[in-house]
Amino acid sequence: MRFMVITKATAESEAGVLPATEDFDTMGKFIQELVDAGVLLDAGGLQSSAKGARIYFDGDKKTVVDGPFTESKELIGGYYLVEMKSLEECVEWFKRCPIQPGVGAPTNIEIRRVFHAEDFGENFTAEQQEAVEKRRAKVAGNN
Repeated sequence: MRFMVITKATAESEAGVLPATEDFDTMGKFIQELVDAGVLLDAGGLQSSAKGARIYFDGDKKTVVDGPFTESKELIGGYYLVEMKSLEECVEWFKRCPIQPGVGAPTNIEIRRVFHAEDFGENFTAEQQEAVEKRRAKVAGNN
C-alpha cells in the first residue's frame, strides 16, 4: 500500500527560516533508514506559501490567489511517499520521524493512503485503468 505522509508547515517555515545543519543531518539519517528499508518512493519539503498560489473553482469561474495563505490554520510543509504493508507499519515508522515543532507550538504529521485501482470498484473500467498505467509508464520513462 502506498501512503502519503504529510508534514505541516510552522510559523518559522512560513517565514522562510531554513533548517539548521543539524536538522538536515538528523532528518537525513531517518530518510536514509527509509531508503535502506526500500520503502521510500519520494520525499520533499515545500517552500513557504508566500511563494505559491491557489486556484479556486466555482463552476466555470476560476480565481487565482497568490500566497501567503494566512487564513489557513494548517499548511503542508513537506511530504513522503512510501510503500508499506499497512497503515500500522507506516505509523510505527513515522512515530520515529524527527519532526521539529515550531517555537512553542506542537505539530503533527498526517498519513493518508493513496488510492489504488481496486479501491474504485466497477466505476473504474478496465480501459480507464489501462490508460492510467500507460500514463504512469510514460511518466516513469521521463524520469
